[in-house]
Amino acid sequence: MPVRLLLLALGTFAMGTDSMVVAGILGPISADLGVSVPAAGQLVTVFALGYALLAPVLATLTARWPRRRLLLTALAVFSAANALSALAPGYGLLLATRVLAAAGAALYTPTANAVATTLVAPERRGRALATVLGGMTVATALGVPLGTWVGRTDWRMTMWLVTALGLAALAGLALLLRDLPAPAAAPTLKARLAPLAQRRVLGAAATTLVFFLAFQSVYIYLATAVSGATGGDADRLSVVLLTCGVMSVAGSWLGGRLVDRLGVRRVLLAGSAVAAGAFAALPWLGRSMPGALGYAMVVPLAGWAVSVALPHRLASIDPGSAPLLISLNSSALYLGTAAGGVAGSAAIAVLGGRWFPFAAAVLALVACAVAAATTRDGRAVRARVPEPVRV
Repeated sequence: MPVRLLLLALGTFAMGTDSMVVAGILGPISADLGVSVPAAGQLVTVFALGYALLAPVLATLTARWPRRRLLLTALAVFSAANALSALAPGYGLLLATRVLAAAGAALYTPTANAVATTLVAPERRGRALATVLGGMTVATALGVPLGTWVGRTDWRMTMWLVTALGLAALAGLALLLRDLPAPAAAPTLKARLAPLAQRRVLGAAATTLVFFLAFQSVYIYLATAVSGATGGDADRLSVVLLTCGVMSVAGSWLGGRLVDRLGVRRVLLAGSAVAAGAFAALPWLGRSMPGALGYAMVVPLAGWAVSVALPHRLASIDPGSAPLLISLNSSALYLGTAAGGVAGSAAIAVLGGRWFPFAAAVLALVACAVAAATTRDGRAVRARVPEPVRV
């Protein structure tokens, strides 16, 4: 496998770890900065919101930049932001550094995907994309639990770990990434947003947003939801997160095959319903380690199967505009993640730390209803589409 692809994947691994690892260190951040756990959870919210809003704008502004310069600039911004996060003396500055890190990620990830396709022969482009995007999946499986374990006593060490990953990718790409083709003409911001005027596209994007609103409103505060099982022990929480990560990888693999065999509609409805049932059971499952691990096996499996079906659905609406439509899916995903941080915080305030997953169960059923109302009967287009869930 080309070393340059692995270096691009190292960058997406760093981005994926950074976007989700805060969920595993909310307790140490809360204690160190003197803020509540729900307030600490807003660090995930601002990162996700920053990514969703900045990705299309930055892509338009930098459309004519050489791809190598853009990748290196993005990694430099991302690494500097995480170093500033590690040094942040207070909550307000830490929030600002999360926005800066999101800007770096929003610049890097779509560009890395595009560059990957130029480094290999046309018949290997799908595998090249899978390699780069695999960095995100591996981040969920390994980066998040590793970062949680590293930051169990000092959350700032986690930020330094992410900084080191970003700098390693920066150094490797600066040394080895040469002679890239000039960037192709990019669509304007107006063109990027134009598909939202179509009802089918809007319905698909709404399904993505609501599902991830439900999913992330629990994941961001999972440490709170399973506190009865972990007793606040970081090692036990790392085991739960590692299980989530491994099952996320399995869910991505399973989702692609189920979409081909059963169709998008069935995967969306079944996955949302299973997730809703697991959210409703979490107040009891989260009281013991076997229950928490059972939850960690079921919800990521169902959730990541759904996350594969969502971009397949959008791409099938207009295959010729698939990259543009999938980028809209990514923006909806990050908007849902941002809203999930707010919704989870509000649910904890209203329902308490044990019962707040009930709100996610209701939201998952809403996502199921939206999917049922906006998808057609029958099976989706069977053409295999890459799975850039976090473009």
